[in-house]
Amino acid sequence: MSYVSLRRVHRPSIQPFLTGAVVGVLITVMLFTATSLDPASINFSIFSSKRETILRTIGDHSHHDHHHKMLNTSLSETLYEKVRVLCWIMTGPKNHKSKAQHVKATWGRRCNILIFMSTETDHSLPAVALPVIENRDNLWGKTKEAFKYVYENYYEKADWFFKGDDDTYAIMENMRYMLNDYNSSDPIYFGFRMKPYVSQGYMSGGGGYVLSKESVKRFVTEAIPNPEKCKSDNTGAEDVEIGRCLEAVGVKAGDSRDTEGRSRFLPLFLTDLLIPGAMDSSHWFWQYTYYPFEAGLECCSDNLITIHYVGPYNLYLLEYLIYHVQPFGIGYSPTLTSDNKTVYHNLTEQNKTVDKHKP
Repeated sequence: MSYVSLRRVHRPSIQPFLTGAVVGVLITVMLFTATSLDPASINFSIFSSKRETILRTIGDHSHHDHHHKMLNTSLSETLYEKVRVLCWIMTGPKNHKSKAQHVKATWGRRCNILIFMSTETDHSLPAVALPVIENRDNLWGKTKEAFKYVYENYYEKADWFFKGDDDTYAIMENMRYMLNDYNSSDPIYFGFRMKPYVSQGYMSGGGGYVLSKESVKRFVTEAIPNPEKCKSDNTGAEDVEIGRCLEAVGVKAGDSRDTEGRSRFLPLFLTDLLIPGAMDSSHWFWQYTYYPFEAGLECCSDNLITIHYVGPYNLYLLEYLIYHVQPFGIGYSPTLTSDNKTVYHNLTEQNKTVDKHKP
């Protein structure tokens, strides 16, 4: 049989294969494009059900976790005792297993106290059942009840009170480092500062905000009971409303940026801010940011504190990248001076690891 006849014999079996492959590639590209190049967001039932099963069966891996062997955690442990932070997380019954438990398994375990605010009790988190109706229209009511709860039950057990969402990631060591420069008896709070609606600005809810002890006291005992200072019904944007209430009782909106003017709290996911042009000029962010902001690798602080819109899978990704990955031969060993200034040193002997297999 000649070469030509072989081609004629086999062409019918090759063409459908090639056609199918091309169509498959085109469909894949279209799906990836439509989902912002995020394969995990493709809504095929087989993938969705697999993803949901994985997320619901992941347990608390903290008992088996560890920091990178080169890390010296003595300073973070000192600040853990010195700067006590209670974290309360806004969630709901539908998110207890799909989102909240993954916050607990990752960054939440570094809070001094961790509580989830819901409308249904869940002792495994733990989640508190607040006396409000569960829907987005009542987030402001939920926020008021949450702060009343922590004030009545935990006021003496923490110095600072952080509110985050169940899709927020927080680096608690960096939060304590920033707060270490402030006195929790002063009326002040921090977050990503937005400029409309409140004269001094207000802090983004999704990016998280942290109130001093005095701020919580004023909010609960002076602002909430007074309808002239604080909106009495449960509807409204929680971050705007609490901003108005805090301003009305003399709580200052603090500047959380680092010494180079870079943001430490982020109301969006990192890639939106790290990539110039990812958000066009019509995006709400540019009209809301209180301080000048330039997208790019220098947008955000090396001492980043929070990131918003972090799904469960990315919680674990960030956990690994922040607490485990270490470029070999690069490191620093910070110390705090008496005036709370940070001094950086090269890696000391206690930070180094020795490879016993090398001569």
